[in-house]
Amino acid sequence: MDAFVIHGGKRLRGTFRVHGSKNASLPLMAAALLSDKPITLQDVPDLADIRSMGRLLTSLGCEVTRTGEGNRSLKLHTSADTNSQATYEIMRTMRAGICVLGPLLARRGEARVSMPGGCAIGDRPVDLHLRGLRALGARISLDEGYIVAETPSEGLVGCHLFLGGPNGSTVLGTANVMCAATLAKGTTVIESAACEPEVEDLANLLNAMGAKITGAGSPRITIEGVKSLKGADHAVLPDRIEAGTYVIASAITNGDVVLENFPTLALTALLDRLKFVGIEVEPDDGNGAVSKDRLHDRVRIATQRRLQPVHVVTQPHPGFPTDLQAQMMALLCLADGNSIITEKIFPDRFLHVAELARMGADMVRSGPTVLVSGVRELIAAPVMASDLRASAGLVLAGLAARGTTTINRVYHLDRGYERMELSLQQLGADIERVDRDAV
Repeated sequence: MDAFVIHGGKRLRGTFRVHGSKNASLPLMAAALLSDKPITLQDVPDLADIRSMGRLLTSLGCEVTRTGEGNRSLKLHTSADTNSQATYEIMRTMRAGICVLGPLLARRGEARVSMPGGCAIGDRPVDLHLRGLRALGARISLDEGYIVAETPSEGLVGCHLFLGGPNGSTVLGTANVMCAATLAKGTTVIESAACEPEVEDLANLLNAMGAKITGAGSPRITIEGVKSLKGADHAVLPDRIEAGTYVIASAITNGDVVLENFPTLALTALLDRLKFVGIEVEPDDGNGAVSKDRLHDRVRIATQRRLQPVHVVTQPHPGFPTDLQAQMMALLCLADGNSIITEKIFPDRFLHVAELARMGADMVRSGPTVLVSGVRELIAAPVMASDLRASAGLVLAGLAARGTTTINRVYHLDRGYERMELSLQQLGADIERVDRDAV
C-alpha cells in the first residue's frame, strides 16, 4: 500500500495549473447515458474516481475513450442500452456513482443501482435523490442493497418539487433530478436546488445537448422537458477544491506560488477567510505585475509571516466548502491564537483531528466544532489518512512540519488529486511516494 514520505520545511515556489474538476466531471460523464450521440469532455483529470466511473459507464453500454492532447479529454458514446444495473463491485468505490440513477431512469425507464460508497466522513443518505425522482413519478424500492427504480407507463412527468434536507441542499441529488427532468414531460421546478458551480456546469452541458434549463447556480432551477438529447463538446470547469488546496499549500509553507486556471469566483468564501488570516490571492498578469481585476484566472499567493486566527463555518455554496475544511484546519494549527471551525455539512468529518494532534497540533473537539489553538510549529510523525480531503490536510501539515512525516493509505488522495506528489515536487516540496509493502 502506497504512502507519502515528506521532509518538511521547504518553501513552495513555482507555477501550477489547476486541473479540470473531479466533482464536475463525474456527473458530466453520467449525463452521457441520456443520449445515443457522442459527448466529448475536455480537461478531465486522470483520477481513480474518473476511472471507476469509466468502468461503470462501460458496463452500462457507454464507450469511454481518452482523447486529445495529453489524453486530457474523454469521448463518451452510449451505443447499447441492454444493461441498467450499476453493480456493488464498482459503486462501493465512489459516492458519485449514484449519478447514473437519474439518467438511466429517464432514458431507459428502469435502473438498478447499488447504494454508493466513498469516503468515511459520516452519514450521506440518498433519500433526497429518491424523493425528487418519486416526485417525477418514478416507482422506487430497495432490494438487497440496490435501489430499484422504474418509470410509469406514461413516463416521467414534470412537477414543482422541494429538494432541501436537514443539512441543506444536495449536489448529486440536484444533478440526478435535473438529468431525469430533461426527458420528462412538461416543466420541472426544483426548489432548494444546490447552487454549486458543478451543478451549473452540468446544466451547461445538458443545454448544449439540447435541454432547456434555466436558473442553474441558484436555489430554483427550471427544466422544460424535451423528447431527446444530442451530442456535445464541453470544457470542464477548473477544480475549485484542488485550487484551494494548493493556495493553502503555498500559504502553510510561506511559499511563492502562481496558480493558473484558477476559479476565483467559485472560491469567494475561501478567499474571504484567508484574507482575515493574512493570505492574499492576487491576480497576476504573468509579468510580475498585479492587477486589481479579481476575475483573472492567473493568481499569485502572498502570505504574511504572522497568521491570524479566524472563525470558519462550512456551508453549502457559496459558503465555505466542506471539502476544504481539513486543509484550512492544518493551516490554522500555525495561526497566532484560537480559531474555531464548525462543520455544518458532515458533522462527523473530523477524523483528521487526531492525526494532526500526533503532529503537535492543539485542538479540542466539541460535537461539530473544533477549537484550534495555534502552535509555533508542527512536528513530523507517522499518520494515517482516513478520507480524501483529510489526506490533503495531512499532506499540507507534513509540508510545514519539522522532520519527516509519513502519511499512510494515500490511495484516498488518488481519488481526487492527480499525482499530487509530482505536482508538489515541481513546486519544490521534498515528497516521495513509497510502496510500504515493499519496505
